[in-house]
Order: sequence, then structure tokens, then C-alpha cells
Amino acid sequence: MTEGQVARAHRKLSELLARETGQQLLANRHWRVEMALKPILRKHSIPDIDMLATILDGGGEPELLKECMESMVNNETCFFRDQANFALLTGPVMDSLRAARANTKRLRIWSAACSTGQEPHSLSMSFLENAEKWRGWNIQILATDISTTALAKARKGQYSQFEIQRGLPVMLMLKYFDQVDGDWVAKPEVRKMVTFAQHNQLDSPRHMGQFDLILCRNMLMYLCDDKRREVLEQLASALTSDGILMLGAAETVIGQTEKFVASREFRGFYQRTVSDNVATTGQQRLAI
Repeated sequence: MTEGQVARAHRKLSELLARETGQQLLANRHWRVEMALKPILRKHSIPDIDMLATILDGGGEPELLKECMESMVNNETCFFRDQANFALLTGPVMDSLRAARANTKRLRIWSAACSTGQEPHSLSMSFLENAEKWRGWNIQILATDISTTALAKARKGQYSQFEIQRGLPVMLMLKYFDQVDGDWVAKPEVRKMVTFAQHNQLDSPRHMGQFDLILCRNMLMYLCDDKRREVLEQLASALTSDGILMLGAAETVIGQTEKFVASREFRGFYQRTVSDNVATTGQQRLAI
């Protein structure tokens, strides 16, 4: 392909990716995208990404488009990612939520853009490690992702030696995983705490109900500004009035939305604004 064809292909793929997922195809990710698309080119006997982009741009191959979008989205993840922030989450933040929900003993958590499941499984292990503290509680963890391929892997809870060593302490690995044919598979007690479902962050989450805690980490950074605001508004609509939002260590709501403010108690965590809570309460009263 000529440089012009390559540039045109990247432009078309970038536009398609932004339209379907909100993610931007950054220049420094072009090589990763081409690597990810090579198996699809071989599978469908398509000569190069320029031809692939032309086919997708035509709009007549929805399954091929879905396959390509899933290959292009960033699925980077690991166990207990950003350990300092995760320790704050499973310690003081969870204690705060536990105190706030002491009457109902019910906690709903949404792990958004969960990729291959390391994040929700990390949450599950954290609860199991503190089983006595959470005895008698109804804890629901919903984990969603746009990629059905990533979700299939997440549901199996099966990870390679390389994946299992990324962030997971050896003691927890031996305690909560079984080695099967060179891979490591999460034990039933870890997997049964998590429900996986396909969801595009650009779509409304209203059918999923309200959550006390939402984790949407290291996903917003890949979105263009308008899509980032859109996703934050969707997350606000799914969070309880006193719920907590956790973003990635390099992400913030500042300058992005008026729906959230930084938590006064927990650095790197966010809560819905008072004005948004009042508006929501008013809408609920009108609905009644």
C-alpha cells in the first residue's frame, strides 16, 4: 500500500471506531491496530487494511464491523490494577459504603469496561478475603464490556501464566485459582460473585438499575471530549445519590462534566453533585 492508502485506511477506521465505541484511534496506536486486524484479514481473505476500511465504510458487513471493532478497542487490564488506589477502594471506601448500607446490607457494584475480567475478579477476591466482615450481605458485582470476545474469556476466568502474574500476589493465586493445562482458572467461589454482560458505554444503562459503586477505569482516556461527557452522564444516571465512582489514576471529571465532583474523603474518587441529586430526586417525585 502507498502512504496515501495507509493514511486513508487509518482515517476511515478511526471514524468507524469513534462512531461505534467513542474511542479515538491515536497515531501511536496504529501499529497495534494493524497487528490486531491481521488475523481478520487472513480469515476473510482481505488483502490489506485499505480494502478492509473500504468494505466496512460501505456498511454492508455488520458482523465484520463488530469483529473489527472488538479487535481494535483497548483491552489492557491486570489484577488489582493501580494497587494504591485499589487498596484505598477495598479499605476505607468499602468501609464507608458498608456503614452507609448497614440497614439493608445490600451492595451493588458495576465494573464498567471490564475487559477480560481481572478487575471484577479482584473485587471478588477482596470480599472473600474479608468474608467475616461481609457475612450476611447481598453483594452483586456486574461486569460489562463492549467486546463479546473479552467477556467470553472473563466468564471462564482462565488466564495464562503471564496474565496471572500481573498484579496478583502468589498467595491469592494459589488460594483462588487452579492450574489447568498451563493456565490458571478462577475457582467457583470467585466467579460466582460476578455477572458478566455485554454493554456499550455509549448506551443507556438504565435497564441495569442503580449502583452504589461504579468502576470505570482507564477507558475515558481513549474517548474524544464529547463522548467522554456522554459516558460520564450515563454513569451518573446509574449511580445512587450517595454512591461512589472510581476512575483510572490518570483520569478526572474536572473540566469534563458537571455531574460529578471529587470526593472530599477519598482522593481519586468521585460523587454526584448536589445539584444533580436534587434534580434527580425531583424527577423521581414527579414520576411518583
